[in-house]
Amino acid sequence: MSDSNFIKPDFQRETTVEIPHEILENLKSEQNLPKAIISGIAAGIICAILWGAITVITNYQIGYLAIALGAGVGFTIRYFGKGITAIFGISGAIIAILSTVLGNFLSIIGYVANYEGLGYFETLTLFDYSQLIPVMTETFSFMDIIFYAIAGYEGYKFAFRVITNKDLGINTTETEGN
Repeated sequence: MSDSNFIKPDFQRETTVEIPHEILENLKSEQNLPKAIISGIAAGIICAILWGAITVITNYQIGYLAIALGAGVGFTIRYFGKGITAIFGISGAIIAILSTVLGNFLSIIGYVANYEGLGYFETLTLFDYSQLIPVMTETFSFMDIIFYAIAGYEGYKFAFRVITNKDLGINTTETEGN
């Protein structure tokens, strides 16, 4: 069998097993990329709003939020997409990175709204979007790269379905008295 048939199942100790072709094809048939992407985008938007709000409230970009954002996107993609192929991880990474960028943009909107005494939605509608790139560039720092990388890694890592013993048809119940 090819290397693509080797997946790490959810054992107490990490083990790599060869998955029979029939089971692998069954797992692949349960994948749902559109559902994974739509739910991942929804989670990413929610996390970006939280990222922006927390950054404005604390006046500080908290690195742990990048972990939470990436994990949130990844776990959402895992739950709704049930993916075992690379596209699910790649989607998780891209959505997580874009969500972090959106969170940074929403932080800027929050700071501008507070400074100008405007509402957040009002600021969103009044913002001159032709200035988006210059504003994002001006507020960009080296730490943003770190946050984007962390979020992308977490989005990738957590986006894959965990293969369980049940998925593999392995009965792990032990009889008492042995």
